[in-house]
Amino acid sequence: MTGLLRVTKVRVAYGDVCVLDGIDLDIARGEFVALIGPNGAGKTTLLHAIAGIAPLRGGNIDIDGHDLASAPHAAKQAIGLAIDPPNLPALLTGRECLALFAGARGLPAIPPATLALGETLSLTSVLDRRIASYSLGMRQKLGIMLGLLGEPPLLLLDEPFNGLDPRSALAFKSHLAAILTRGGTSVLLATHALDIAERHATRAVLLMDGRVRRAWSAGELAAMRESPERSLERAMAEACGRDRDENLSGPAVDVPL
Repeated sequence: MTGLLRVTKVRVAYGDVCVLDGIDLDIARGEFVALIGPNGAGKTTLLHAIAGIAPLRGGNIDIDGHDLASAPHAAKQAIGLAIDPPNLPALLTGRECLALFAGARGLPAIPPATLALGETLSLTSVLDRRIASYSLGMRQKLGIMLGLLGEPPLLLLDEPFNGLDPRSALAFKSHLAAILTRGGTSVLLATHALDIAERHATRAVLLMDGRVRRAWSAGELAAMRESPERSLERAMAEACGRDRDENLSGPAVDVPL
């Protein structure tokens, strides 16, 4: 597999608060990488940094052979970022929003594949209603459609299953699997749903306190699926526990008596 994303020593800070502290991450074409970790670990910030939304304090991001800093337009053309439901334009209809995003991507119309995904997610019947009237689940589905519009090489998904009913969640998993099978698209999925990471991802990466603390390969995830005594949830808890213990112990200090 050829490289699609390379994140090197990336740092992001807001004021004096360091959110990402030296992140390294490589993703090859066709990979499904699950980004896991506790609340506040920096998962969403990392997705936003890759998408060019969060400003870097250091490091480099290369997407599909384009440096995000020196060639932002070319780099961002290779990205599909699912839109967070609260950020959708409430006064537009779903169809108008899709058409607007299609135009921004240089597409003459909403792609048939996007409309087919809307049918799969049972959203077609409300596409001509204003987004203001949408439920959370409907907004989540539209945000997913916007992220996948035009099927860019790198899909960035932040908790995309939140608010989805079981039928739509299953349909979306099947859609992602079909895209990945074709081999030209990669997925970076930030999630708390460890079952999704364990069962569907080709690799899982644990982010804690703004750093990559642990990664599990395709072989390790496959072994977890086959053994009832092993799970990604347990492995993550153990990794978090070791990290906490190391931070609490710290270096030895001589205390004067």
